[in-house]
Amino acid sequence: MDRSPALLLLLALGLSEYGHGSIEMKIRSRNDISQLRVGQRLELECQTDRESGAFWMHQDKSGILHFIVFISSMSRTTFSRNHNRFEAGKDNKIYRLVVKSFTTQDEGKYFCLMNVNQMLHFSPGQPVFLPVTTTVAPTTSRPTPKQDRTEDPSLRTPDPERTQEELNFFCHIFIWVPLAGACLLLLIALLITIVLCRRKAHHNLIKTPSRCSS
Repeated sequence: MDRSPALLLLLALGLSEYGHGSIEMKIRSRNDISQLRVGQRLELECQTDRESGAFWMHQDKSGILHFIVFISSMSRTTFSRNHNRFEAGKDNKIYRLVVKSFTTQDEGKYFCLMNVNQMLHFSPGQPVFLPVTTTVAPTTSRPTPKQDRTEDPSLRTPDPERTQEELNFFCHIFIWVPLAGACLLLLIALLITIVLCRRKAHHNLIKTPSRCSS
C-alpha cells in the first residue's frame, strides 16, 4: 500500500465534496475478528450519516498510515496500486472494504476518513490482529516422593560448629591436663621437701642436748 504521496493526491481529489454539520462514523466487522485466520476474507463496514465519499486507511503495526481506497459519493472507487488485494463499495451511507486474503502485513488498525467542510474527520480505529497462538509447555513428571527411612548416624554431615567445639575441647585437654599434672608434681615435691626438712630439724634438735651434757 502506498504512503503519503498517494494519500495527499486522493485527499486533494476529495476536497470538492463537502458536508454540513457534525459527522458520525462507526466501523464494524461483518465477520468475527477474534477468529480471523491467514487467508481468510475480512469485511469491514463504515457506517456514516453522509454520502459525501470516504477514504479507507490502514495503520500498520509500526504506526505508519497507508491509503487503501477512496469511495466517492457516486460509488466510484480509486485504489492504491496494489488494489488486487482489496474490494470496496458503497451502499447508501455505508462504505465497505474487503481484504480478500488476510495476511500478517494486513494487521493493524483500519480507519474511515471523510473530508467535510475542508476538514478531515477520522472514525475510531478498528484493530484487526491475528489471534495469538500460545505454545503449550511440555508436561514434566513430578519427582517421586522419597520414602521415610532411618538415617545412619555415621553418614550424617558433621556440624561445623560442633566439630569446632570438639577441637577446642581436645585442645584444652592437651594444654591443661599436662599443666595440671606438672602443678600436682610440684605440690607433691614441695610437700615432700617440707616433711623432710621438718624431720631433719627435729632430729637435730634431739641430738643437741646430748652433746651439752657430756
